Amino acid sequence: MADLIAEGKDPQHRWRRPLPVGQKLLLGRSAGIWAVPWDDRISRRHAEIIYHDGTLSVERLATSRNPIYLRGQETNRFELRSGEHFVIGQTKFTLTDDRAQVSLDLRQPLREQSFSSQYLQHVQFRNADQRIEVLSRLPDVISGATDDHELYVRLVNLMLTGVARASAVALVNVEVAADGTPAVSVMHWDRRAATGTTFQPSERLILRAVRRAQSVLHVWGLGGGSGDGSVTALTMMENFDWAFCVPVKEIEGRGLGIYVAGQFIDEAIGSTNTPPSDANDLRDDLKFAELVAAILSSLRQVKRMQRQHASLSQFFAPAVLDALVGEDPEVVLRPRETDVTVLFCDLRGFSLRAEQSEGDLLGLLNRVSLALGVMTHHILDQGGVVGDYQGDAAMGFWGWPLAQADATERACRAALAIRAEFEAAARRPEDPLSKFQVGIGIASGRAVAGKIGTLEQVKVTVFGPVVNLASRLEGMTKILQVPILMDDITSDVLRGQVSREVARCRRLAVVKPYGLDRSLTVCELLPPADQYPRLSDEHITAYEAALDALLAGRWAESYQLLHHVPPDDRAKDFLMVYIARHNREVPPDWSGFIQLQSKS
Repeated sequence: MADLIAEGKDPQHRWRRPLPVGQKLLLGRSAGIWAVPWDDRISRRHAEIIYHDGTLSVERLATSRNPIYLRGQETNRFELRSGEHFVIGQTKFTLTDDRAQVSLDLRQPLREQSFSSQYLQHVQFRNADQRIEVLSRLPDVISGATDDHELYVRLVNLMLTGVARASAVALVNVEVAADGTPAVSVMHWDRRAATGTTFQPSERLILRAVRRAQSVLHVWGLGGGSGDGSVTALTMMENFDWAFCVPVKEIEGRGLGIYVAGQFIDEAIGSTNTPPSDANDLRDDLKFAELVAAILSSLRQVKRMQRQHASLSQFFAPAVLDALVGEDPEVVLRPRETDVTVLFCDLRGFSLRAEQSEGDLLGLLNRVSLALGVMTHHILDQGGVVGDYQGDAAMGFWGWPLAQADATERACRAALAIRAEFEAAARRPEDPLSKFQVGIGIASGRAVAGKIGTLEQVKVTVFGPVVNLASRLEGMTKILQVPILMDDITSDVLRGQVSREVARCRRLAVVKPYGLDRSLTVCELLPPADQYPRLSDEHITAYEAALDALLAGRWAESYQLLHHVPPDDRAKDFLMVYIARHNREVPPDWSGFIQLQSKS
């Protein structure tokens, strides 16, 4: 395992990333996580690299503008070993196999000090402008990371920029085993200078910081000497005078920490800083690290909530997720009685397609999934909740978890949108949905909605006679030969609250459904006249007049009025066939409703 380090002119222009074995990678200004956007002398796609057998193979792309230099010579294709580097523009790329390994750190520090967050809040920054400028980049650092490891890379780079005296920075993790034994690991690390030695963060220091949930500082020496000629003890394998670890608040059972190590000697000017007990100590570096940790924790919590929200969106409708924000899920999802409008949508032509697709069942499944996706999209788009899928059918409802005064309008808009999308697909023979149609039933009434099921399995759905009625209405669309049927409660609300520019309805018949004891007025939901001109408002008026005449026993008049409805209107056939079956004569036992002989 080896890392590639990119270093530009400015301290913040750098990264260190592990090289995957055998994978071809692209270097350039626009190369994903391997990009070097700070150097305009590097092309968008400059070189291809691949690491294998301890060697990095580098090849310059023909489209790149500037040369690659290896050992001061322009080279287009070469191999690099650990400790060697090449240069493109003003950026140096170094291959290294030095590692970070947590040390038990048997040597006791000369000084250990803990710092609470409350104490560090009162510490004044000595270079506040520079600290704030670095901190202002942290949200972009986190939001721009494609995954956790890229986040670790960016965070370590930011810490090296923000803590001038830091020689090395690591993001560490503490996991506690079932037996209570802690295990400390380094998730990512980097240092300013490649030394070829192993970086060994102190396990003792990390565990104390994470367990105490406080920043902890260890001091092993003061620039290699204590001022009296004696040499103080340093950390094993490294020339570090000090190190601190700042815990990052994380989910339960996991402890993250930002580990920073450095020297009191400023090698650039060759002087020794004041001892860490004076004003010019490491406290403002600790405060800076704590601010980074706090912002990191908050933003990671937001991202975690976003991931949870995205994950839950597969199971809960947006309306349910919105209701859950800041509330107890057990309270929000608890089953309760409420007024709802239920939409039941079934796919037509599925049985025929299944027979024809016997040799391509996966293809049929994909088309059915697309059809269910259309239903789901429009239910959710109108603020509804998908309560169930039954084979090639979907059920949605409105009015829960929050009451919706416009629940009927939302359900009708969803139904019309589903109808429109399937009708549009039917006009495109190449469309996977072109040979499918839908039947939709809509009913309104009292129901129980919420988390319903058993101890072993539950789902968010709605339960009650209104659900069965919506399903029965969907089945009756086959008998009455219309795409969408509503019960009288829904149609009454639609007529009173919804503009005819949004939706129209017409009373189709009074029927006694098969297996039910009461009669029911069924109505058709129609698009507005400008979207469905083949059936004008005058046609609807004529049809409803014919229905009224039928109910009143004036069948000859009803039959004549039905001729004012366009001949291609399939719904009028239901009444005309019923009248013709009785030779246009009113039966002696006529009770005003038509008895249906089947459910569909």
